[in-house]
Amino acid sequence: MKRLKLLIVIFSLALCIPLAYFVVRTYRGLEQEEVATLRFFADTLFDKMEGALAEIVKNEEGRAIDEFNYEISPSGLPEADAGKPQPSPLSRPPRENYVLGYFQNNPDGSFQTPLMAGAGKAAPDHVDRIEALKGANETFNRKRVTGTDRILPRPADIVTKEETKQKIGFADKYIDSSRTRRSRSYLGQTEKRLEKITISQAANIAGQEKAPPKRASYAVAQSEYDREDQYAVKDQATGSAWNPKKRISGKMNLEEAGESAPSAAAVDADETGSYQVEVAPLQAVFLNDAQIFIFRRIMINRQIYRQGFVLKINAFLEHLAKTYFHTQPMARFSGLRLSVLDQGREADAVEAGPYSTKSDFILNRGFPSPFNFLKASLTCSQIPRSAGRRTLNIMLMVLAVIVLIGLFAIYQSARAIEDLSERRSQFVSSVTHELKTPLTNIRMYIEMLEQGIAKSPEREQEYFRILDSEGGRLSRLINNVLEMSKLERKQRQLNLQTGSLAGVVAEVEAVMAEKLKQDGFSLIVQLDDIPPFKYDREVMIQVLINLIENSMKFGQSASEREIHIRTRLEGSHVKIMVSDTGPGIPRQALKKIFNDFYRVENSLTRTTGGTGIGLALVKKFVQLMGGTVTAANNSGAGCTITISLPL
Repeated sequence: MKRLKLLIVIFSLALCIPLAYFVVRTYRGLEQEEVATLRFFADTLFDKMEGALAEIVKNEEGRAIDEFNYEISPSGLPEADAGKPQPSPLSRPPRENYVLGYFQNNPDGSFQTPLMAGAGKAAPDHVDRIEALKGANETFNRKRVTGTDRILPRPADIVTKEETKQKIGFADKYIDSSRTRRSRSYLGQTEKRLEKITISQAANIAGQEKAPPKRASYAVAQSEYDREDQYAVKDQATGSAWNPKKRISGKMNLEEAGESAPSAAAVDADETGSYQVEVAPLQAVFLNDAQIFIFRRIMINRQIYRQGFVLKINAFLEHLAKTYFHTQPMARFSGLRLSVLDQGREADAVEAGPYSTKSDFILNRGFPSPFNFLKASLTCSQIPRSAGRRTLNIMLMVLAVIVLIGLFAIYQSARAIEDLSERRSQFVSSVTHELKTPLTNIRMYIEMLEQGIAKSPEREQEYFRILDSEGGRLSRLINNVLEMSKLERKQRQLNLQTGSLAGVVAEVEAVMAEKLKQDGFSLIVQLDDIPPFKYDREVMIQVLINLIENSMKFGQSASEREIHIRTRLEGSHVKIMVSDTGPGIPRQALKKIFNDFYRVENSLTRTTGGTGIGLALVKKFVQLMGGTVTAANNSGAGCTITISLPL
């Protein structure tokens, strides 16, 4: 048994060690997949934000340049129709709550907004907004004069709290194939462009009743460019910046400043009566900690106009978080922080969700110009588990249960085999003992007959009956062994015939009469009137004899040595009950007494002996005839074995 346990332990280790290694590797792969999936969703979120910013830039770059006055002259109309102006689309308050309003900063620093009608008139509900825009224009002019405004370059490379990336196959391929975003420095145009406008549009931009003069002094344009240098953004690719101090012969070097000298087309109206207008890319200037002016430079006839809108920082950040983060499933387990940087200082910030700087997962994103002041950070304290992990857990639980059941089954089978082997050994010893006892009796009585000890014919007849009884006992023992062997090899065939049980019981009484008399037992038979049924006569006789011998063997200590055979009809089955008045069977052994070679281990069996195949043969024969056999202790003394056979 110890060897068996050792083999099971070795087998378990050989099975569990590689399985545990596989499980650990799988869990590590799943963890990396989960991080990669979260990163993909975070990048997708940032891409949506960047797409929204790009849409804002696209709308502003595509806006007609005369929309910053209350009335506009539609482009594409002939000059004869220029006297039919229309209200500007910007003459109503912005729909976006994060936009304060639109205005135009003129070359002389003056202010105009499409919210104001002619002669500086404004609707009563626009007064406060217009005053706020005037304040923004004044702040912008002050920054132009003092040069205190600064535009931060795009944030430096962001370092994330991630371990060295490992190639794990699926996650990398999934992300690489799904990621289409490419890093860029600008969300819109990167170079200045030229547009054609009518003379009426040019006059509308300038806020004049007629067209501006076709020429202006180069000195005026020079001064405008000189002031404009203060708003230059650091080049994203080279890291170089325009130098407003560098001059040639006391004048600004336009090429080194990043500006090209105005062309003739940009200065004069062409022969068709239209103007070539130079439009610069969008840029941003901090007005204060709460507002940013996003604008474009328009140069008409060497006069520079600045057109744009005032962005309310806090409202803008809240809009981005509400629109693009709160609607995402990841908002339940991650946190977002949107911040605005001004000269390395955080001007404003908005947090959404459970944001934490101590999270295991942190992903940062800076945005291209003109929103290069914006930074987004996403954190996740507990990375959500994938469905594959749950499936793996279930599979592991099922596998563990199967392995445990398998090991237990192997252990039980091996134990049963070992137990059966032990019982076979006991059977050989028991059979030897059971054979020696009748043989010894037979030899003794034969010697007594040879020596003439029996003086009378009656005594001789008694000796002969004993010899016959012991011979029958020996024959039945040998027959039991042979029948067990045939049953194990499935070579035993039954001869089922319809008949009454009375003849069988009478034959059993005759066979067992001498043995019952010798041991002092009385056999009491009570047969009910039952119809004939199918059974094997020889098998039924052997079954009843085995049951009677078993009752005699364990009823030696009983005060009343009685064995009862009763029958009764229950539905479609015949019940045959054999009862004794012995000590009964231990409760734990009731279900085992019909097992092969099983013997109840007590002091009685050690004195009475037994082979352990008598009741086993009873069960096998009854099952072959289509019946069942059970054992139960009586309410008083003894036990009852019940055979149930179908009619």
